[in-house]
Amino acid sequence: MIMRPGHQLLLPANPMFIWGTLLAALGLNMLQNIGLLGRAAWMADFLALVLVFWSIHQPQRIGIGVAFVFGIFIDVHQGAMLGQHALSYTVLSFLAIAIHRRLLWFSVPSQAFQVLPLFAASHAIELSVRMMAGGAFPGYLLLLSPVIESLLWPVVSVILLMPQRRTPNPDAHRPL
Repeated sequence: MIMRPGHQLLLPANPMFIWGTLLAALGLNMLQNIGLLGRAAWMADFLALVLVFWSIHQPQRIGIGVAFVFGIFIDVHQGAMLGQHALSYTVLSFLAIAIHRRLLWFSVPSQAFQVLPLFAASHAIELSVRMMAGGAFPGYLLLLSPVIESLLWPVVSVILLMPQRRTPNPDAHRPL
């Protein structure tokens, strides 16, 4: 693959780091849900954010099956209709894998605009499944959630790519 000028060559991603970040995002989502007010409709879905990031950067390791399993975990934790988040995360992961080659050519702020429709589609799927099952409409603040997730994209990109940007053994003769 031809690299764009000015881009740094990244180290391979450590599988333990990938799974650790996914489990940390799952824990963060669970902590959000057991807060004083419960899960607010406008809150960002950190697990979806991390799933999309790793589906774009490591599609060989994190794919649709992983997204489905984590969706089932969230469904069980929230007491939601079984498969609601699983379907949403599966579609989200599929769309992220479908655009991952094109998306990596953009700068990180431009990527945030590119992933906004993915997050919006994910929340639309969750909402439609909830409404078909007879759930209550969470309110129009739900429209803020994909926007917040998109705004968090640059922060998540910088944090999750930090271990890959470090040099393995820096010295004066190897400037990588």
